[in-house]
Amino acid sequence: MELKTKIHAEEGRQDLTITREFDLPLELLFKAYEEAEIVEQWMDNKVLKLENKQHGGYRFEKRDANGNVVFSANGTIHDFVPNQKIIRTFEMENAPFGVQLEFLEFEKLTDSTSKLSIHTIYRSGVLRDQLLKLPFAQGINMAHNRLQDIVNKLK
Repeated sequence: MELKTKIHAEEGRQDLTITREFDLPLELLFKAYEEAEIVEQWMDNKVLKLENKQHGGYRFEKRDANGNVVFSANGTIHDFVPNQKIIRTFEMENAPFGVQLEFLEFEKLTDSTSKLSIHTIYRSGVLRDQLLKLPFAQGINMAHNRLQDIVNKLK
């Protein structure tokens, strides 16, 4: 089964591009990145902080059934233009990938469809390639499928 979320990573580079078309109006797609309650549902993480503004920040966390932190990530929001773009850093804590720079662009395709493009830059090609060896593509595709399903209910 072909994944709907596409990842393009050229050999020898330290960046990649993620694209996904959604059967959602642009405003609802953007809302899925803007509202903490929706982010929590599709990312399956607790949102501890989400300051959607220039120089804002965010922090996500996931705990297991025993209350142990199994995932945490944070970053700084450098630019935030509703329904257009988010520029932010992303860092998974206790992971070897370092800080990433992400450029998220939201595009209206029709009144009921939209596209998300994420250009991510890593510190090195080696770090990027290490991430790509993990089930990264399947994970982001599953998250985007949840986003589509959850936000569909808001229509």
